[in-house]
Amino acid sequence: MKKLLLTLALAFITISVSAQKVYSTDSKYDADVKVFAASSKYDADLIVYKCSSKYDADGNKGLWYFVDSKYDADKKIFFVDSKYDADLIIYFSNSKYDAEWRESSKKQVMY
Repeated sequence: MKKLLLTLALAFITISVSAQKVYSTDSKYDADVKVFAASSKYDADLIVYKCSSKYDADGNKGLWYFVDSKYDADKKIFFVDSKYDADLIIYFSNSKYDAEWRESSKKQVMY
């Protein structure tokens, strides 16, 4: 029984840590990640799809749900004006199926 509870607890922690509930902050000092929104998916590290439900934004796959409070967010981001100031370059897609990492070495930025 202890082993089952421990396994369930670890699974819950893993799921909640990798969820992509994002808050866009107005201050780069409050942000966990500085993000630049590219105009082409070929310039992006990550192709992002904005989900309409927080339940669709699971895992570290580029499915983001923007929350209204920084306390509900898994990551706080700040949009920068230059890709050279960014930790992560993203491209917003209109299709959920396009969401993916193009630069896998940057995945740890969103964990």
